[in-house]
Amino acid sequence: MKWMTTTAMAAAGVLALASAASAAGELNIYNWGDYTSPELIKKFEKEFDVKVTITDYDSNDTALAKVRAGGHGFDIVVPSANYLQIWVKEGLLQESRPDQLENFKNVDERWVDVPWDPGRHYSVPWLWGLTGIGVNTSVYKGDINTSAIFLDPPEELVGKINVAPEMNDVLFATIRYFGGEWCTMDKDVLRKVRDKLVEAKAKWLAMDYSVTEKFPAGDYSAVYYWNGAIMRSRLKNADIKFGHPKEGFPIFMDSVAILKDAKNTDNAKLFMNFIMDPENAAMISAFAKYSNGIKGSEKFLPPEMQSAPELVIPEEFAKAGEFLLSCEPETQQLYTKIWTELQK
Repeated sequence: MKWMTTTAMAAAGVLALASAASAAGELNIYNWGDYTSPELIKKFEKEFDVKVTITDYDSNDTALAKVRAGGHGFDIVVPSANYLQIWVKEGLLQESRPDQLENFKNVDERWVDVPWDPGRHYSVPWLWGLTGIGVNTSVYKGDINTSAIFLDPPEELVGKINVAPEMNDVLFATIRYFGGEWCTMDKDVLRKVRDKLVEAKAKWLAMDYSVTEKFPAGDYSAVYYWNGAIMRSRLKNADIKFGHPKEGFPIFMDSVAILKDAKNTDNAKLFMNFIMDPENAAMISAFAKYSNGIKGSEKFLPPEMQSAPELVIPEEFAKAGEFLLSCEPETQQLYTKIWTELQK
């Protein structure tokens, strides 16, 4: 997929952007909590005279349910790759053609023709990362590159573990722990997954999102969580180390999309173009400590992100990472049954 298909298309994109740039007003963003750089928003507001309001959500399901219900007042949402096609199929997003915006040329080719949004007709990259292991090495000094940390925890960590309350992330790691493939419907594998999770949960302390505060403070000694949050924790507590589960770990990308019933579409497109500028993309990464999908942003990143162990996947673990994509509905129903049982 090329950035521009015709000169006319390019001109149309620039004209649309120019129109948006002249339109002051509002922009209402619905995004994951603690995920939006305040400095980025201040810069956008000052540059374009647009008042931005951020509303947080804690999961893809929460965001989807809120928008499905209507009357939300949001212009932009930031779904993960395995959810974006659900939004598209349910008619909740505009086909806003960000591939025709001026700064789309900065999107790394890796993130252009993606399976969840081929050619990027609906969305642009926000941040990407993976779900891995964080361990306080003052408590446990063994191998941390394994999902056994939360599935078969060593004695030192029992009762001190927090696991991300995200069904797909947890099931992915557990399925791979037993040698299965994501989206498997193998009943024997899924039975092992269910039994292991029910057994393991009794050895966890929590399933919540308060990692960047509680982990460095010592409330948790280990987590199965997102790499950026673990990096933020390490910067507060040097005993924290990051592990890549050798059995398999999910990779995600969250992308900015415009809602079908957005009231401020021009400003939303302006924001899309704004975050595809390398310097602005680096501001997003610098705040949340995740990688972005914009070429040239690397030179604007803070030094601690250049070679951070949470952001650079070692060659020995590279093949263990896999994009977390949507499964077929019947498969997802089976996974939901396991997850529901785990919540009892």
